[in-house]
Amino acid sequence: MPTLQLKRPLAVIDLETTGTNVASDRIIEIAVIKVFPDKTTQSKVKRINPGMPIPPATTAIHGISDADVKDCPTFKQVANEFKVFMDNCDLAGYNSNRFDIPMLVEEFLRAELEFDVTKRKLIDVQRIFHLMEKRTLSAAYKFYCDKLLENAHSAEADALATYEILEAQLGRYEQLQTDVDSLADFTKEEDFVDFARRIVMQGGVEVFNFGKNKGRPVRDVLKAEPQYYDWMMKADFPLNTKQKLSEIYHNMMLKKI
Repeated sequence: MPTLQLKRPLAVIDLETTGTNVASDRIIEIAVIKVFPDKTTQSKVKRINPGMPIPPATTAIHGISDADVKDCPTFKQVANEFKVFMDNCDLAGYNSNRFDIPMLVEEFLRAELEFDVTKRKLIDVQRIFHLMEKRTLSAAYKFYCDKLLENAHSAEADALATYEILEAQLGRYEQLQTDVDSLADFTKEEDFVDFARRIVMQGGVEVFNFGKNKGRPVRDVLKAEPQYYDWMMKADFPLNTKQKLSEIYHNMMLKKI
């Protein structure tokens, strides 16, 4: 049976959070299963004090309440520990390209630590599942592994299930390559600049992907409407979006000098 081929460690991540807004919500539990090329694993799991109330509707999903995290460290206190743990790792998860990785990058930015993903391969197991079968994590676990997902919405259980699903997917679909580069390419969606996909690449040019300027090159908009940059930097966009916009803006300024 085909199995995952790794040239360097793969960090399989899962987050439980206060909600789904990357800009305003926070991590309350993080699990990272680190899979080495020889298939041995290490795991790191932490409950996190988000510094904000956990909505009752969210607690109803994952079972984590304010009382459960009141004595836990903040993300900033454990950020470097997780950064070091994931050093030189490619990343995988379930819906991770659209949620877990953007949320993680955002938390690292709040902690004033750079978590660079540009040189990492990103595998989204949900993307493989949806491209092949169109389902959810519990259904995927039953479908691929013929098991019921116990402790669903426990970050560690979900991360372990995600890794098992990935291995099972490689055994089911002969057309899937087993190396990380190919899997990352297979699960990749549009060529985006920021994780919130407010800016995407089209023909090698950064283009706005929302609002009145959707489809227009970022540099053209900033030249014609300098105030648009100020508005975005003050508005409720994710820090990662603001970071990428600033990089584009400052590169424009440097070319003027």
